[in-house]
Amino acid sequence: MSEKAYLSVVAPVFNEEANIEVLFKRLNDTLGALHYELLFVNDGSKDLSLFKIKEIAAAYQHVKFISFSRNFGHQLAVYAGLTYASGKYIAIIDADLQDPPELIHEMLKKAEEGYEVVYAKRNKRIGESLFKKLTAKIFYRFISSVTSIDIPVDTGDFRIISERVRKAVMSMPEKNKFLRGQIAWVGFKQTFITYNRDPRLHGQTGYPLKKMLNLAIDGITAFSHFPIRLVTYIGLLMSLVSMGAIVYALISKFVLHSTVKGWTSMMILITLIGGTQLFCMGIIGEYISRIMSNVMNRPDFLIEETNIESAAKPD
Repeated sequence: MSEKAYLSVVAPVFNEEANIEVLFKRLNDTLGALHYELLFVNDGSKDLSLFKIKEIAAAYQHVKFISFSRNFGHQLAVYAGLTYASGKYIAIIDADLQDPPELIHEMLKKAEEGYEVVYAKRNKRIGESLFKKLTAKIFYRFISSVTSIDIPVDTGDFRIISERVRKAVMSMPEKNKFLRGQIAWVGFKQTFITYNRDPRLHGQTGYPLKKMLNLAIDGITAFSHFPIRLVTYIGLLMSLVSMGAIVYALISKFVLHSTVKGWTSMMILITLIGGTQLFCMGIIGEYISRIMSNVMNRPDFLIEETNIESAAKPD
């Protein structure tokens, strides 16, 4: 980008055609006095999102966009935005308008006080189903309990980070991105503000249960050895159970002089051990899958179209 902005706003977009113009207007109303840039990242949208973005970009010089060749996922869309953001500070906000753009000013003030990361913590999640609230609550607390770093609960990717934190995140080569964990891992001086999350303005969530589970797996495998240790503990427990069954069988035959009876109990034991082995193999497979992704070293994303001249050569 030709001139370094004071603030970069990164907005990942996936099928948000009804929200884009409203998001831009609210951002422009609240940030218009600043020297800022708005960077839309179109994550393979199937609707008119890219068309709406290009209309705005054609009319406003400070609006940039990147359009992926296909859907690469929310985390990689945010990562692409961070890759090409030029600002001293970088704000991340989803395009669904559940996170109010007007809070960016308050977050920026905190950043200007010397905080390297200012994240937004949710007090309430208005307009969401009980199931969504419950699964989100379980997700954040489970991630926080099993990972080796302090990942703030009840937070998403809505935050402001400094240029130093952006560079630190860019230096992490892993393919399975979990940015809120990576930003927490960086450390430095971090704080938060609280807010009530608004209902989605238009459209449907881009994070259904399946994607939430995938994100949880990425977070756990990236920042926790707990699953591998769990495999060890389960293996030890199953070994003790098996040894107990062997001792019982030997005592029954040679001391009590009775053949071990109970086909049902034997089948239960075999099924339990077999199921446990498959579960443990699945956990190990998740780690091996992530190792393979990093070894293959494919590009994180492919850009089909952009108005950023430097996008052909990421830093």
